[in-house]
Amino acid sequence: MSRVYNFSAGPAVLPEEVLQEAAAEMLDYKGSGMSVMEMSHRSKTYQNILNEAEADLRELMNIPDNYKVLFLQGGASQQFAMIPMNLMKNGVADYIITGQWAKKAYAEAKLYGKANAIASSADKTFSYIPDCSCLPISEDADYVYICENNTIYGTKFHTLPNTKGKTLVADVSSCFLSEPVDVTKYGVIYGGVQKNIGPAGVVIVIIREDLITEDVLPGTPTMLRYKTHADAGSLYNTPPAYGIYICGKVFKWLKAQGGLEAMKAYNEKKAKILYDFLDQSKLFKGTVEKKDRSLMNVPFVTGDADMDAKFVKEAEKAGFVNLKGHRTVGGMRASIYNAMPIEGVEKLVAFMQKFEEENS
Repeated sequence: MSRVYNFSAGPAVLPEEVLQEAAAEMLDYKGSGMSVMEMSHRSKTYQNILNEAEADLRELMNIPDNYKVLFLQGGASQQFAMIPMNLMKNGVADYIITGQWAKKAYAEAKLYGKANAIASSADKTFSYIPDCSCLPISEDADYVYICENNTIYGTKFHTLPNTKGKTLVADVSSCFLSEPVDVTKYGVIYGGVQKNIGPAGVVIVIIREDLITEDVLPGTPTMLRYKTHADAGSLYNTPPAYGIYICGKVFKWLKAQGGLEAMKAYNEKKAKILYDFLDQSKLFKGTVEKKDRSLMNVPFVTGDADMDAKFVKEAEKAGFVNLKGHRTVGGMRASIYNAMPIEGVEKLVAFMQKFEEENS
């Protein structure tokens, strides 16, 4: 059977070359006589896999030496608790609510201290990014939190908020490695890898060293302390070993594509094809304010739930899968991550054109 064009928001499409390489090494990784899945995480071979993955990620993102890279478990959702547990020294944090995941992180933070919602786009179903140039940042805030790219609603912070000197914490799960970032602007930048980097089960946390301390909230479990993992080089307990190995392959693939500058140009080109079509279509329309559109997640609707359902069904038959929008939004959503080839987007647009002609 031929491969489909998978527009899933996550777990999502991976580069075919990476899957083929992993398949070739499945039974015997580099002459070890075993799969990476079967390998001791304490072995020299596995340590090399981990070291190389970290080195490649540091190179791709130009991560300064005073930041630790941690490969953890628990997904991005576990970070919703881990962040306040480790960073809430004054017991205060400011949250910018631009979608479902920021909302969940904010609700979680409230369990550990005073969390303030200092800006929100809930009034228009999270279809835009609020102006964050002059926010009511709390004097004693330990950090300011954002979800940088909103998988469900298809918005993206193209300008980071003015945190007035406070530490910025960002969930970048759905835009991780899609474009260059200046890591020094963040105290913590983290994301689940299952959207743009690898298989579900790994979360990568890039954290400035001064934020890693013994001074955490009372009752913070050992496993939820950044220091535990930083001191043990992400090997305090058995890591998601196979997932990290695939992430490492994706980092190499990204380097071969020309790095994050090249990825950004490619992603802009892909997104433009789809957005340009939506902007002139009489049947389909995008749901996000133009200035805040994501390059990764593109939600759109026809305005008629039955027509939406018909489109999703026919698209699936034609080999375009996982286009159904999130249950909180309805309509459709095309996630066009790094590994989605440009022809996938071109063919989707051609299919949408045909569907529009047949249904107008």
